[in-house]
Amino acid sequence: MASLEQVQAIGEVLVDPGLDLTRRFRALFTLRNLGGAEAIMWISKAFTDDSVLLKHELAYCLGQMQDKQAIPTLIDVLKDTQQEPMVRHEAGEALGAIGDPSVLDLLKEYSQDPKLDAKPFVAETCQLAVHRLEWLQSGAEKELENGSTKEIPYLSIDPAPPAASRSVSELRSDLLNENLPLFTRYRAMFALRNQGSEEAVLALGDGLQCSSALFRHEIGYVLGQMQHPAAIPALSAALERPGENPMVRHEAAEALGSIGKEDCLAVLQRYRGDGERVVKESCEVALDMLEYENSNQFHYADELARLQG
Repeated sequence: MASLEQVQAIGEVLVDPGLDLTRRFRALFTLRNLGGAEAIMWISKAFTDDSVLLKHELAYCLGQMQDKQAIPTLIDVLKDTQQEPMVRHEAGEALGAIGDPSVLDLLKEYSQDPKLDAKPFVAETCQLAVHRLEWLQSGAEKELENGSTKEIPYLSIDPAPPAASRSVSELRSDLLNENLPLFTRYRAMFALRNQGSEEAVLALGDGLQCSSALFRHEIGYVLGQMQHPAAIPALSAALERPGENPMVRHEAAEALGSIGKEDCLAVLQRYRGDGERVVKESCEVALDMLEYENSNQFHYADELARLQG
């Protein structure tokens, strides 16, 4: 348990643009783990920063905390067309993750009106969040407890529940079928992640060729969660691909950092000076994650331990 003074000290690290981004990231994830109104207040303050990557992660953390006190901040970010689409997308996803039906009408508005969004992945994200909230309202959450889906080995709050357990080839077919609703394909994605086999990893890697940038970025995210070395070639190709959406390249870089193998180190070092800022910063953060994965550090989110030590 942290004192208010300690939370404030960690918050001051987060909002200090003069500090290394890697340390600010660790402070952010420390605040996420601590939770509470004070942590939410400090995370919300940082949305004035000029780092798109940091603001994206702020929204992600607020969603993962599942605290309704974060809703007003996330609504403001989603509505703010001066915020970058990558940040607004994550705010929409976070509102879905919190799971409060009070935001359903707002999410429907932003998923349907093309005048509100020049970038389709903001609208697509809101569509997914609507589906998740409606799924929760329907009581279908019980299907995760009745044995029809594989046990979820991750602690994340995902934008879609996993599909019922089926073979990798059947799930892969749904994953890559661009005629199916995005929510259905996401459900196949998370079911493949939960299977965890090399075959599932390779099927997910094929999803990095699909047309939706939002979909490709989520594939990168789940491959990072799985931390399987079989994903390294597909993730490296996504990071290196000329013309690839920066949001996808960012997620590929962070996934490589999470996997933490020597092959990952080489490609991340090659792109840590990338001309696209969000990619450059993602490689910096990923290299810090890689160092953590190969160290004897107890926690990545270590700002409280730093204060206490």
